[in-house]
Amino acid sequence: MHTFLTIALVVVSIALIVVVLLQSGKSAGLSGAITGGAEQLFGKQKMRGVDLVLHRITVVLSILFFAITIAIAYLGW
Repeated sequence: MHTFLTIALVVVSIALIVVVLLQSGKSAGLSGAITGGAEQLFGKQKMRGVDLVLHRITVVLSILFFAITIAIAYLGW
């Protein structure tokens, strides 16, 4: 059981890292600050299709990460 949980934790961790890196940034530094006013004026969708899917996958993977981590700690390994 310990081996299965450890392997699952490693797989979920790597998947979580990949999904977070695939997401687009919330701002682009100074250029994001300059264009931020124009986006508010003309309107911009908060999340598009791919960003929404990646966000939901991130939430699910983070819940799995914490659940598996707590399970490993609870079992005392």
